[in-house]
Amino acid sequence: MTAHPPATPAPDFGPHVRAVARTGRTVVQPRMGFTDPARMRAGLRAVRAARAATVGTITVDSYTRVGDLAAAAAAVGDGTELNGYPLLTHPVPVTRAVLADVAGMPVQVRHGCATPEAIVAGLVAAGLSATEGGPVSYCLPYGRTPLTESVEAWRRSCARLARLRDDGVRPHLETFGGCLLGQLCPPSLLVAMSVLEALFFCQHGVDSVSVSYAQQVDHAQDVAAVRALRRLADDLLPTEDQHVVVYAYMGVFPTTRRGARRVLADAARLATAARAERLIVKTEAEAFRIPTIAENVAALEAAADEAAGPGDPVLDVDEERRIHGEAATIVAAVRDLADDVGTALLRAFRRGYLDIPYCLHPDNAGGTRAYVDDRGRLAWDRIGRLPLGGLVRPRRGRRPTAASLLRDLNRVRDRADAPELPAARPGDALGG
Repeated sequence: MTAHPPATPAPDFGPHVRAVARTGRTVVQPRMGFTDPARMRAGLRAVRAARAATVGTITVDSYTRVGDLAAAAAAVGDGTELNGYPLLTHPVPVTRAVLADVAGMPVQVRHGCATPEAIVAGLVAAGLSATEGGPVSYCLPYGRTPLTESVEAWRRSCARLARLRDDGVRPHLETFGGCLLGQLCPPSLLVAMSVLEALFFCQHGVDSVSVSYAQQVDHAQDVAAVRALRRLADDLLPTEDQHVVVYAYMGVFPTTRRGARRVLADAARLATAARAERLIVKTEAEAFRIPTIAENVAALEAAADEAAGPGDPVLDVDEERRIHGEAATIVAAVRDLADDVGTALLRAFRRGYLDIPYCLHPDNAGGTRAYVDDRGRLAWDRIGRLPLGGLVRPRRGRRPTAASLLRDLNRVRDRADAPELPAARPGDALGG
């Protein structure tokens, strides 16, 4: 591949998404990353050419995410296919060449790293300015990096991105707080964590932000949650350059094509009903392997078609009010702990004001539990020391068991796949 810099800089990520949203379209985005630069470039070109309003993604591989650059280099050297693009292994001119002819489309780097300074430096060197994550959401679910280290690393990373403003570039950060462990976390905590991470970004100089929410187990509850997220972000974030992003389901994914399509269609309808500006899309192959370029494009176009419809008008005003109230209470309690958001986050986890259900990280108190209630919605089983005592009535009597936890974890997959399984042929994992 010929190495050359992009001829024209891409538009700034946040303003571009908001401009598209003003035309009434939802921006759709893949979760795409390939080891080979030529294939990565072809993927980005295909995303730009898709029949949809798109932004591009370079998803970083797992070795790079954990800082094992020797393993990433060895894999590139012997032709091993990684689960993403080794941003810090390929020379900067090579990555600039990957981006050269998609300059009209903003591209975001997605990485999953608790200490992302090297990745941020690498994406800036390549001419990029948009990424995502957060000091909590890219720490607790992903490993055992101390939360104090992650907070400090994200402070430095925000400062590095903020310096791009001196060059006329508006850097963008998207929170991952709306996903956390991907499932079985009640919406109010997801909403609160997303807003807190966005406040952290803004406080440290990056004020083009997006707040996230991942599709969960009940459509009406999800619509209420995304609407509550927008209200809270509008009220608390000190910037107008903000938008909402919805993720297609991040938990155990359907194993049939039609089941996957149902979940993806529901995610698109969620984005439309809740008026989210951007949707992170998955593919029908999600449960089995890294999707091909063609599968990514097909998923983007299907999601865009679904999002262009009227959506589902279902709106549970009481649920929205409840989620907003719980989330606002959590955010207020955390912010009362310190003026500095990073310090407040650390104190909140030490006191149990923030406590992620089923998260085994040493800095997580582990006093909360959640379950899927009789209505099929996420609910609190135990709230530990969350500041929700006057708002939440945890379930009494029954407690989650291993069997009930597995049932809840697999609920979305089983519900989506159920209509296809009687007709599925043995070994036809993607049949339907």
